[in-house]
Amino acid sequence: MLSRCLGIPLHTLFQISTSGALVQGVYERAVSSNLLLNYGDFGLGTFENLDGEMVVLDGAIYQVRSDGKVTKIEKDFGTPFAVVTHFVADQDQMIENASSFKDLTKICDQYRNSDNLFYAFRIDGHFGHVHTRAMRETLEGLPLAKAAAIQPEFEFAGVDGTLVGIWAPQFSSALNIAGYHFHFLSEDRSKGGHLLECSGKHLRIRVERLNDFHLSLPESEEFLRADLTKDTSKDLAYAEQVHKKEDPNDH
Repeated sequence: MLSRCLGIPLHTLFQISTSGALVQGVYERAVSSNLLLNYGDFGLGTFENLDGEMVVLDGAIYQVRSDGKVTKIEKDFGTPFAVVTHFVADQDQMIENASSFKDLTKICDQYRNSDNLFYAFRIDGHFGHVHTRAMRETLEGLPLAKAAAIQPEFEFAGVDGTLVGIWAPQFSSALNIAGYHFHFLSEDRSKGGHLLECSGKHLRIRVERLNDFHLSLPESEEFLRADLTKDTSKDLAYAEQVHKKEDPNDH
């Protein structure tokens, strides 16, 4: 296969740092955004100091900032956490109707034949409703739960776009976000963010089973001294959910 000749690993998920470190406030650069593309053309993450949501799609990196602006990253940016893969779908099907995010995840479950592997999901089409959020740049060391409490949230209606998602097994919860984690990017690259809710019809779903996992750990003083022995699952779950807007400047 061409991929083997080029030395590109198939069905492999590359991860930078851990979700536990992110929860504890380790937000400084672990690798450069340019280096990240060597390890995958599809995935998600965040930027240094939690400056927005990262969407990696079709070999390009997009930043969705807290003001809602979407920028294609051309220059070098730092990332404290990201997961990427060279996306090659094993399955390619259509979803007739997904009335909610919960409904969508149940449909996605049908394309997973194991709870013990990682999966990448790409879902394209017309969405009747999309609800996202984008983390606001924050001070180094501020716990993720507190940073998430003031995250701006966005509502989009009748929008074409792509969901970039990773499903991680429960046993990886100390390292990754267990379960489904999706970011959204509109077709015109003007809207996006971390997915909180959605609905859509006639969506194309492509799935890749990932049976190889590579983890790169930072060597910064901040990471080396962080207390990563704590169970951060509750704080991570809080950061991932919908929050009431606490800041009058939120959109």
